[in-house]
Amino acid sequence: MKVLVVGATGGTGMALTRALLARGCEVTAFARQPQALQGLPGKLSLIAGDALHQPDMEDAVRGHDAVVVTLGIRENALRVRLLGSAGTAMEVRSRGTQHVVAAMQRHGVRRLVVQSSYGVGSTRDRLPWLYRLVFALLLKPQIADTERQEGIVRASGLDWVLAQPVNLTDEDTREAAMASARGDFVSMKVSRRQVADFLADAALNDQHSGHAVALSSAPARTALRASEAAP
Repeated sequence: MKVLVVGATGGTGMALTRALLARGCEVTAFARQPQALQGLPGKLSLIAGDALHQPDMEDAVRGHDAVVVTLGIRENALRVRLLGSAGTAMEVRSRGTQHVVAAMQRHGVRRLVVQSSYGVGSTRDRLPWLYRLVFALLLKPQIADTERQEGIVRASGLDWVLAQPVNLTDEDTREAAMASARGDFVSMKVSRRQVADFLADAALNDQHSGHAVALSSAPARTALRASEAAP
């Protein structure tokens, strides 16, 4: 399959690019500065562009079998809350995803996988109270944009999957994340590698099509239950 990764130089985006290449996919990495991915082994193409510029997305989407969106703001969350983002538009998730959806609809690309966040949309009421406080005080504008992003995905008419990871870590976790379409979680952490593996698999099959899937890192004794939570 030919898979386009939008936001390919972020932490999850880079892990996802590697995961797709390891599965033998032809991968197109789309980012403002995709040079960071040069040299990865496999069938990799780089496209420099801005997800907020519709013509860039039109050119990138054409000819792919699936698109995975991992857009976000990588700057310090407190600084962003107080001063705004210095290098990325605050509405990058919603506007970028809207451009992706429009390009996919025009070019007949059906499969869309989007990284969202636990505590948004269908899992909003399941978020622990301490995290609700953090969302309200520190992440409110970014969460509001993620809510808009999810609405765009759900209304797209495409074959979509929303991945809702809990807190992301850089741990090199080998076991699969617990994936729950009911919004269940077993801890409030999951590694970017685990999320990337889920996103890659979701791009290659339709098991979770039409679902928002919560992702968390299962302790070893419950790792075998991950498949039980899938729809």
